[in-house]
Amino acid sequence: MTDATIGFFDSGVGGLSVWRAVRRRLPGCSTLYVADNAHCPYGPRPAEQVRRYSAGITRFLLAQGADLVVVACNTASAAALQWLRAHVATPFVGMEPAVKPAAQVTRTGHVGVLATHGTVEGDLFRNTSARYANGVVVHTYVGDGLVECVEAGRADTPEAEQLLQRYVVPMLEAGVDCLVLGCTHYAFLTPALQRILPATVTVVDAAEAVARQVERRLLEVTSALPAAVRSGDPDDPAITVRHRFFTTGTPDVLTALLRSELDRTPEVQRLVWRNGRLYRIGGSTNGGWAET
Repeated sequence: MTDATIGFFDSGVGGLSVWRAVRRRLPGCSTLYVADNAHCPYGPRPAEQVRRYSAGITRFLLAQGADLVVVACNTASAAALQWLRAHVATPFVGMEPAVKPAAQVTRTGHVGVLATHGTVEGDLFRNTSARYANGVVVHTYVGDGLVECVEAGRADTPEAEQLLQRYVVPMLEAGVDCLVLGCTHYAFLTPALQRILPATVTVVDAAEAVARQVERRLLEVTSALPAAVRSGDPDDPAITVRHRFFTTGTPDVLTALLRSELDRTPEVQRLVWRNGRLYRIGGSTNGGWAET
């Protein structure tokens, strides 16, 4: 029995928040994860540049056997998702700012969105807001410096909390009672956010919705996704689940976050960019660890 393999990519470690949600929902699926730390953050970069990076990473993931690719980065989804779907014959699931669920649950009619420059300037965010936020005031802030805090392993620090206050306090003063996390990195700032936000404010993260969409798309593209693959049945000897991790930068923060998720130290394979393509460098040849 062959298990399904899901590929993920992000500019760094942020997409692990989505990987975690998908892994919980589909524990019997193998995964591939690429963190493009060499180009992190994507937020300030031109959309065309982000599209090139996204295309190169997608090529690598497909070569490694991905059956479906999750663009686990809001900026890359805004810049590249439509292009990838038009040019690559594989199913994609991307990140859409969770304005719709926030607009449905707000009581004050004021919704906050904390995102990157690339996300808030993209058509995906504008179209989503125009379609689902009728009658709701959307307060948008670009979280400059937040991605860098997460990438440096300083998500739960006074520095991160001070930055968050700069963006969140004006939203609270405007009456926001729902805060949309418009960047996958921001999920790792939740402990710091909880110290700032009153209990009356709902934090909306798209990771669980993306996990549900991944399951739906896998069922559409596989003739019969075995129940054991969906459940991750540990007693099924025919199912072998393997998780492989790659980075174009240094693996320290990625390894630390994965260690907390997996209760073990995974191996992270180093990659290098050459002429728009990704190649492995050094280390072992398998770039991951296996579950049986």
